[in-house]
Amino acid sequence: MSQPTSAEHAHHWEVSWAPLVATFGALFLIPFTFSAYYVYEDSFLAIIFAGIGTPLLLAGIAKWVSEGISQKPLLEGVSPSGLPYFIVSEVFIFLGFFVSYWTIRLSAGNEWPPEGTPEINLWMPIIMTVILVGSSWTYHVAEEKYDHDDLAGFRKWLIISIALGGIFLGCTFYEYSHLLHLDFGPSTNAYSTIFYTITGFHASHVVIGLGMFIAILIPAYSGKTNKYFVFCAGVYWHFVDVIWFFVASQVYFW
Repeated sequence: MSQPTSAEHAHHWEVSWAPLVATFGALFLIPFTFSAYYVYEDSFLAIIFAGIGTPLLLAGIAKWVSEGISQKPLLEGVSPSGLPYFIVSEVFIFLGFFVSYWTIRLSAGNEWPPEGTPEINLWMPIIMTVILVGSSWTYHVAEEKYDHDDLAGFRKWLIISIALGGIFLGCTFYEYSHLLHLDFGPSTNAYSTIFYTITGFHASHVVIGLGMFIAILIPAYSGKTNKYFVFCAGVYWHFVDVIWFFVASQVYFW
């Protein structure tokens, strides 16, 4: 029996620039652009940040998807195993925002909402909840189609999920535009700060989820799919859906 060579025992490192580029793209596109437009009210700076962040994010996602589809992973099933750790870390970030809100809300007592807060339309979060829950259901259907090797059905229901997620984002931006015209911005009072922070942070997760869906959809038209991408994107989207129930119930109705 031949002895294995040292080269066969050598550790194989997988190197990719995609995660770093995608991270910087998301940084410029979401918090920088949001802050420039809504906090500093500088449209030109917001356009610059969006112009930098958008191609970086798309390039990072495209490279990442290409690697995931074309390269065989060293260990099968690592991403579904590691996903719970990522979800837990996200839960703690949201929990930090909620604890801040609860502290401010409880300390204010009956003087809530503070002066300068317009009447918030409570029908909007209800409509947005229905839309987001619907998108989770349609993606579940898409996963069922994928499991039964129905790629045409998978693509159709994935497109519907993307459309519903886009409508949800449109509702968010419409509400922001309406409130800003009422001079209710992030720096108006304590409630406005926490309102824009929590809803904006959730909206950023919706943007990332839609990016994942698009990254899955485009290669699927060439018959290229990855079951781990499909599964992890679904878990992430359902997480975003569940978190919205906490956002809506706390920020809008309490």
